[in-house]
Amino acid sequence: MDAGALTEASQAMQGHLWAVYLGIFFGPFVQEDAAVIGGASLAAAGMVGQPLAVLIVLLAGLSVSDLWKYWIGAAARTHPWARKQAEGPRVRKAGELCRNRLGQAVFVARFVPGTRIALYIAAGYFKAPFPRFAVFIVASAILLIGAVYLLLKLLGELIGDRAIFIVSLGMLSVLAVFILAKVIASRLSRRKTAA
Repeated sequence: MDAGALTEASQAMQGHLWAVYLGIFFGPFVQEDAAVIGGASLAAAGMVGQPLAVLIVLLAGLSVSDLWKYWIGAAARTHPWARKQAEGPRVRKAGELCRNRLGQAVFVARFVPGTRIALYIAAGYFKAPFPRFAVFIVASAILLIGAVYLLLKLLGELIGDRAIFIVSLGMLSVLAVFILAKVIASRLSRRKTAA
């Protein structure tokens, strides 16, 4: 991406800052890892508002998108439709971690795609203390967002702003391949089970 295109994109976003912030906030509800990479790259490149404001909006969206999953687990204790989700083997295994090592489990899940939802539902289902769970969610989100932002910012300082987007695109590509591989593996597993 050349400097002119970056400037044009930045100016377009500045004119609709509220929409950009809304997208950054709700991004984690759609795909958490992509939202973190996207929001951190916008902040690192200084393309939207103040970088700290972007990171705070991203942190708020990421935290809220994770915390509501706790309540799905809590609802599963009394609602049959939700209990079906909470009684799967992944959630049961995550329940053990919630009872014995809540902090470690949340921090590990934050950095291992595909483990978060089951763990967060299990935390609610198996009655992990919500205030403690919330502290770990926010702390692990700060760590993830900070690490991605600092990596991208450092690369931008060392190599140039184009590096931010090249590395972000690479990270998003790896994430897409990972998600695609999980979807294919899941479908193959279902076919074997059905056969």
